[in-house]
Amino acid sequence: MSSAKSSSNTKQLLLLRHAKAVPADGASADIGRPLAVRGERDSRRMGERMRQRHACPDLILASPALRARHTAQLVASTFGYPLENIAFDERLYLADPEEIIVVIAAQEPTIDRLLVVGHNPGITDLAHQLLPDLAVDDLPTAAVVALDTDSRRWADLPRASRRLAYYDFPKNPRAPTTVD
Repeated sequence: MSSAKSSSNTKQLLLLRHAKAVPADGASADIGRPLAVRGERDSRRMGERMRQRHACPDLILASPALRARHTAQLVASTFGYPLENIAFDERLYLADPEEIIVVIAAQEPTIDRLLVVGHNPGITDLAHQLLPDLAVDDLPTAAVVALDTDSRRWADLPRASRRLAYYDFPKNPRAPTTVD
């Protein structure tokens, strides 16, 4: 990302719960659980829907857990985002909303659209914290909540005005139509 890019007066935050993973079997570490076949399909589907909305992020941040890492990579590949530019942050692994906010707040103000790929309950709890009127009890796997804010800096997000841009999930019957 070029440091010469100017920051806009608005930011868009996309919160993406990782896609469906294989069930925990007790024998392997939770952090190494891979995506299920459905999770791979849903990751591509949600990436395509984000591309249709012209929602290509300036930066993708993800938990280093295999299921979140693979979700981020599959989503990124649908809009040609360079996989080597995905930032994996240990603090996002099973993070609570306050920890996720700390990671978001540390991002450069030149980033106008930020995608964070994480885990429940933290991602759902953060969505509810930032958008108290969000009428979703629990984000399904591979669901995305996009919110717009008038903040110029990510550090100001908790105090800035926020509004829901869209909410989407793999089984959404009202998925966007192709705009290209």
